[in-house]
Amino acid sequence: MKLVIIEGPGKKETLKKYLGSGYEVVATKGHVRDLDSKKLSVDIVNNFTPHYEIMPDKKNIVAELKKKADKSSQVLLATDPDREGEAISWHISHILNLDPKEKCRIEFNEISKKAVENALTQPREINQQLVDAQQARRILDRIVGYKLSPIICKAIKPKLSAGRVQSIALKLVVDREKEIRDFKPEEYWIVSSDLSKKDNKKQVFRAFLNSYKNKKIKPSKKEEVDKIVSDLNSATYTITKIKKSKTKSRPYAPFTTSTMQQDALNKLGMSLSKTSFCAQSLYEGVDIADEGKIALITYIRTDSTRVSPDAINSARNFISEKYGKQFIPEKPNIYASKKNAQDAHEAIRPISIEMTPEKVKSSLKSDVYKLYKLIYERFLASQMTPAIYDSVTIDIAAGDYSFRATGRTLDFEGYTIIYGAGVDNAEVSATVERAESAENATNSSNGGNGNEGKDETEEFLNQPSNQLPKLEENEILNFIKLNKEQKFTKPPARYTEASLVKAMEEKGIGRPATYAPTITVLALRGYTIKENRSLKPTELGETVSNFLDKYFKSVINVKFTANMETRLDDIAEKGEKWQNVVASFWDGFKGLLESATKNPNLLEYKIKPIETDEICDLCGNKMLLRESRYGKFLGCSNFPKCRNIKKYMDKDIKSVAECPLCGEGIIPKRSKAGKLYYGCQNFPDCKFMSWDIPTTIKCPECNNMLYKKQYKQKTVFKCNNCNYKTEKEESSTG
Repeated sequence: MKLVIIEGPGKKETLKKYLGSGYEVVATKGHVRDLDSKKLSVDIVNNFTPHYEIMPDKKNIVAELKKKADKSSQVLLATDPDREGEAISWHISHILNLDPKEKCRIEFNEISKKAVENALTQPREINQQLVDAQQARRILDRIVGYKLSPIICKAIKPKLSAGRVQSIALKLVVDREKEIRDFKPEEYWIVSSDLSKKDNKKQVFRAFLNSYKNKKIKPSKKEEVDKIVSDLNSATYTITKIKKSKTKSRPYAPFTTSTMQQDALNKLGMSLSKTSFCAQSLYEGVDIADEGKIALITYIRTDSTRVSPDAINSARNFISEKYGKQFIPEKPNIYASKKNAQDAHEAIRPISIEMTPEKVKSSLKSDVYKLYKLIYERFLASQMTPAIYDSVTIDIAAGDYSFRATGRTLDFEGYTIIYGAGVDNAEVSATVERAESAENATNSSNGGNGNEGKDETEEFLNQPSNQLPKLEENEILNFIKLNKEQKFTKPPARYTEASLVKAMEEKGIGRPATYAPTITVLALRGYTIKENRSLKPTELGETVSNFLDKYFKSVINVKFTANMETRLDDIAEKGEKWQNVVASFWDGFKGLLESATKNPNLLEYKIKPIETDEICDLCGNKMLLRESRYGKFLGCSNFPKCRNIKKYMDKDIKSVAECPLCGEGIIPKRSKAGKLYYGCQNFPDCKFMSWDIPTTIKCPECNNMLYKKQYKQKTVFKCNNCNYKTEKEESSTG
């Protein structure tokens, strides 16, 4: 019997189906060995040597692995095909005392019969460069967390922590909020005329003011508009130029992790955690009627748009049979990945093009089906011909002024026959003028609403909604009415989860596997909240970001962090020594730590205690609401002369979360023995109760409620549904 070790238990059944009876499969449920959570566990003096230990909650799994490995003829490590998976395999190989030169590592980009059987024929040694890249990241993050967190706890408030990458993500959110706060709207006006042919006054179209005496004009005051209106009084509108052209809208590239997350939010309204959960299910395997459990998509953590020749040929054959040969380009569409992409895996695509969304719809949960349909259609459309539009631009003279009308009609559907379905006209038309290079086939938003500090004149001038009659040059038009509309430039929009992921990707911060966890941890720490899908920094989040920006700006900044990602890539791809990369960071970071701790103004960001109406029963002064690493308490305002303290109990009890059973609020209660627990306000009709603290934070794996458990050394957030767990150490990284 051969032993195959994987990470996620969700793929176990799917994999066993293809391996057959000669294999046994065991899932580790992620890492089994890590740095000790109670201390730094990195010997900085001794070349940053890490000290790993078996994770407490994985001891039973490790015991099982050892027992089964001893009885197996061969051990194959089939953890996920990325750096994290490579590191997990490396840790397991050490635990099981496998020969470092043994070819025990297998990997597959998709869980299909062909991919699994092919992987079994090509076992390889563990890739130490990939392991070292992950190890360097883990050690860097641990150093930042353990060295920086105590400082911000002292400087701001207890029980805070900071991380290397999420501090940059927080800075992006905070900086955007400052831009919005400081934004000063500028007035502008849009002037247009409703016109028609002289002999057909029923078909009205709109033309927009474009120029004055051949110079672009954008009126910014009412007085300017009044003059324009006066000048145009009794003006004759004559067509001076008609330009007809064919414009192409090229298809998008197939999904990467970040573009999938962006489209899932923008088109389906799915959060990062929901998208991650649904994508994981599709990758690991879902139960399909008459098929059993099968995987539907390829590996979901990728920054590559590359697709295998077999998949391209399958798509082209399918398109030809279903839609016709006119929808297939002469040569397959090839998309260039971004410059800093690792390109280790294919793009996210369906494993079998024959497994259409319609075929599996009845077997999938609603959200899982919607995401699969999005992935399937995006991939299929990526191998189709462009959509072609007949575009018309008409310039119209009115005295010294020139107006412009535009119109566009669809001449050939191309890829929009698939990917245009369900997308509104404005969104489809917005793709037409995209850059023609495949590298720009993904969305071109800068993380805002595409209109920051700009006016809408160009949008109006280029809008495709006009239904233009048949017109000729030198034709005199019938004037119907003049329109004037006051507008103001818009501030940049707050980031959504999707646009923050895009910004992180574009700036080179993090990698596909880190986007969702990084953004999730900002909410876990109370640094950001959601308002109507948008991410808003809390007061605490702004304070932490401002502090880091003042004292650690040279290492906690976008450019430095992006450069560090490149250095980590160099470890994986070029074999750079990981200790050198960590040392280069530490050399600059340690000086900042020393400088901050000695700075006399370190406490300038300290969150002040809150005065209460409670009177100290020892000295008569008011009590202050303070906070320590163990929680809130009341302390005398006359401290240190009076050291009286009291337990703090919130008199106005508010619900801490929404009951997962009935939707009512969950509030803290006391048992007969005086022990604190959490129960539903709807008791006795609803019997929900928990000893752990319910939270409003959703599990990134299954979207159920996370519960918080407080220890002296750390705070643990866990899911009681899928066993997801994450720790927030008192002085740790995230």
